[in-house]
Amino acid sequence: MSDPSLAKDIDTCCRLTGEFVLRSGQVASEYFDKYLFESDPALLARVADQMVALIPDDTDLLGGLELGGVPIATVVSVRTGHPALFVRKKAKEYGTCKLAEGPSVEGKRVTLIEDVITTGGAVRDATRALREAGAIVEVVVCAIDRSPADENPLDDVGLEVRPVLTKAQLDEARG
Repeated sequence: MSDPSLAKDIDTCCRLTGEFVLRSGQVASEYFDKYLFESDPALLARVADQMVALIPDDTDLLGGLELGGVPIATVVSVRTGHPALFVRKKAKEYGTCKLAEGPSVEGKRVTLIEDVITTGGAVRDATRALREAGAIVEVVVCAIDRSPADENPLDDVGLEVRPVLTKAQLDEARG
């Protein structure tokens, strides 16, 4: 069941204006501070509830990307019963030296969970690393897809992007 007010509420809560350097190095005049919705229990629950319908049926594990994907993946895990996996930006250099904390990924279908995708850099890196570890990674579900309309920034790694909200929807909600 779609939540028609979600775009407006996320936009109102998270859209900041100014000059911001994005992970990609691009400079933007606006920024969606996703931590503002991720730290709000009611908004986080609404986003996670919308994500549940986007999770492929054959998913074995939900891979929340550090840092913003972790709280979302945790809530979606509770909602779906799929175990969560917490994917670091790089493998830790001590203890278990793992890239992904949680169950083994070898031979498992991992659906990635991310907060915001613009160019897909972090998702691309995680996809490649998880595939090298034996995971099957074909889908990423994100809260906000800021990439240009009708473009999949992750085509080069064969990843389907399933967003809860797009930049166009947020812009429309803003009015």
